[in-house]
Amino acid sequence: MMFKDRRDAGRRLAEALKEYENTDGIVLAIPRGGVVVADEVASFLNLPLSLIIPRKIGAPGNPELAIGATAGSGKLVLNEEVIKYLNVSEEYIERATRKENAEIKRRENDYLQGKEIPNTEGKIVILIDDGIATGSTAEAAILAVKSNNPQKTVLAVPVAPPETIKRLSREADEVVILQMPEYFYAVGQFYETFTQTTDEEVIGILKKY
Repeated sequence: MMFKDRRDAGRRLAEALKEYENTDGIVLAIPRGGVVVADEVASFLNLPLSLIIPRKIGAPGNPELAIGATAGSGKLVLNEEVIKYLNVSEEYIERATRKENAEIKRRENDYLQGKEIPNTEGKIVILIDDGIATGSTAEAAILAVKSNNPQKTVLAVPVAPPETIKRLSREADEVVILQMPEYFYAVGQFYETFTQTTDEEVIGILKKY
């Protein structure tokens, strides 16, 4: 299955989430690309839309290699195997986590333009991204949401590899996914158009809610 673009993926995902239409729920998007997908879902389901901003914690000297992720609420996901292999110090992890948490706060301020992230306690929370690869940031987002005692945590994405979904299914109450290809190189390979979503697009979408 190929998606034309993020809006096409969002419309298809919304159909798969139809049972949550007009419920006491909230859609939380992982920016930036996830916001476009989530816009279609929230609009179709008639639910409010806001953000959750997990950030990858990169390895020393190799920021593209994730040793963990944070969602800025004290919920930290660490890849202990990689940390042990690279002999990463606790001091480095603490420093890198502080840096990423500061970036999360900055992005919240920029994207939400003074709006507060809604309280999710007792709510059905639908977490959305445009796709998942390793799942570390998605896992951090799930744990952050669960720390606020929601009624239910639903992870909904257009595409992700089977092993990642198997792991995340142990954290989320429900996972809704449109395809789980065995051959998975990158999220973008399943989109005809996968241009980078801009900050301006994110801000414009969120202003509607």
